[in-house]
Amino acid sequence: MVEHLYRMQTEAAVEALARRKAAGGDPHLEIMIPLVATPEELRRMREMIAEIVAAESEEQGVELEVPIGTMIELPRAALVAGQIARHADFFSFGTNDLTQMTFGLSRDDAERLFLHRYLEEDILPFDPFQTIDREGVGRLIQVAAREGREANPDLVVGICGEHGGDPKSIAFCRQVGLDYVSASPPRVMVARLAAAQAEISGRETTEVGG
Repeated sequence: MVEHLYRMQTEAAVEALARRKAAGGDPHLEIMIPLVATPEELRRMREMIAEIVAAESEEQGVELEVPIGTMIELPRAALVAGQIARHADFFSFGTNDLTQMTFGLSRDDAERLFLHRYLEEDILPFDPFQTIDREGVGRLIQVAAREGREANPDLVVGICGEHGGDPKSIAFCRQVGLDYVSASPPRVMVARLAAAQAEISGRETTEVGG
């Protein structure tokens, strides 16, 4: 059933891409598979998507390029990222879910029931759903980004989630060498400013350090 749903969504997206391109447009499509835990899952999905892209390309008489990647939102996926990267053009860390999975918490339940006490009593130094937890979630991101790029030097790596609009999280992403962050529309201006500040700060540190 899930495969049928993915196939239907892919066919609709690729058909729209091909028709627009055949009409003279310049559309761009990327397909991201969620909740991947094993490289075999992504390999099979990539194979299916490639078949659909090839068929639609031939039918419409246009050349199609569709990058295929995955959202890294499970700790296991982060730890086997080197294997998964062999079948991916890009990684996007789903930091909302990766934080929930790493802490073993439901964000809604935690914020409603006890997270405020954890912050008030210094059990947690900050809200990990607002700022990336560098020691836990951040370490998973570092491992996955490094091992993913070792396996696939062309891999594009970024994050999506609420953390993409948080200045401290953006600084961390710049520090570990991610390619981009994405944020919800209301946070885009803050994210742009934070990204610029992180870039300037990183350059100054490099120059001072030699």
